[in-house]
Amino acid sequence: MLQIIDRRNDSKNKSAVNRNRFIRRFKGQIRKAVQDAIARRKIADIDNGERVGIPSKDISEPQFHHGRGGRWSVVQPGNDRYITGDEIERPEEGAGGRGSGASLDGEGLDDFVFTLSREEFLDIFFDDLALPHLIKTQLARIAEYKRVRAGYTSTGVPANINVVRSLRGATGRRLAAGGPYRKTLRALHAELAELEACGAGDGERAAEIRAEIARLLRRIETLPFIDTFDLRYNSRIRVPAPSTQAVMFCVMDVSGSMDEQKKRIAKRFFMLLYLFLTRTYEHIEIVFIRHHTLALEVDEDDFFRSRETGGTVVSSALELMLRIVRQRYASNVWNIYCAQASDGDNWEADSPKCRELLESSIVPLIQYYAYIEISEGEQQNLWREYARVMASHPQRFAMQQIGGPEDIYPVFRELFRKSLA
Repeated sequence: MLQIIDRRNDSKNKSAVNRNRFIRRFKGQIRKAVQDAIARRKIADIDNGERVGIPSKDISEPQFHHGRGGRWSVVQPGNDRYITGDEIERPEEGAGGRGSGASLDGEGLDDFVFTLSREEFLDIFFDDLALPHLIKTQLARIAEYKRVRAGYTSTGVPANINVVRSLRGATGRRLAAGGPYRKTLRALHAELAELEACGAGDGERAAEIRAEIARLLRRIETLPFIDTFDLRYNSRIRVPAPSTQAVMFCVMDVSGSMDEQKKRIAKRFFMLLYLFLTRTYEHIEIVFIRHHTLALEVDEDDFFRSRETGGTVVSSALELMLRIVRQRYASNVWNIYCAQASDGDNWEADSPKCRELLESSIVPLIQYYAYIEISEGEQQNLWREYARVMASHPQRFAMQQIGGPEDIYPVFRELFRKSLA
């Protein structure tokens, strides 16, 4: 068999390079193994590593070997017990040993077990997720610009004068304007030197030459050191700057109808969302809003750990979100997102108000709105009102129902899969 041996010198971090190459090559198998692992792990274990198994047939590599070639005559060995047509008796039970469940598939190889680190596991887990419609495309009207340097201009305000560039231009102008005079001066000096060498330095021709030299020197001295058309100003132009700034509003219902189990599911969903956002995007702000009859903007710690409760008025949270958007996040600069979790049990007269707020004020300002209803049975009145909003804005509004902890992962991936982007 032909063997190819790599005799190149080992480089630093070669094992890390080989590991990354292995992950890229078998990313499909590793992603499937990660998805199988996700189905059986808890939310508390989301940021841990994982041991994944890859079938040995999937990592087999092609090999070079010599072909047989030529014509072959082969004689197979026979036996002295059986001939063609003989029937072989079935072996008695237990005659072949006491083992059970024996395989008839012949020899094989165990699955290859590969340990993913925490970072590798999370990278693969979030690989096919993204915020939908992140970069705004404004073709008819560009509302955000940035100023960049664009060379020099001959007009401008004194504060923008570029001294070095102006003096360089003035020096070049003086050299160009005085060039013919200096050429004539060099010729006159040479002629005067010849006359003085011949003893005719006091003659009429020498006097004419000295007068001409004096005149040319005066002409050169009259050239201005710097003129107005030598001035150069720094030029700056405005170019469109696409905005990738994003803000995510996390709105959670903490009313009395949200029992401890439902609150735990909502917190797990938002923990997963928070981990996804902070790992995937460098420049993103997260606003946490808790609400019952009143809505409050809270920090991360209060959002996940506060035990405050009360009645249910969902519109209070939407009004607070709209107020924050108008005060801190201009819609033509920021990509605005919202994820809301509730059990859907809202005050009956308040649900139509929530729909009106969404359709008239909130949805036109945002990129994407995700509503998660945590309930096992029939959807509540808030779901029915939100369904009308989704029918009017299918690209910007999405709804999913979570019945139990096992639904958190599938719902999250459905809401933020990359195919929506």
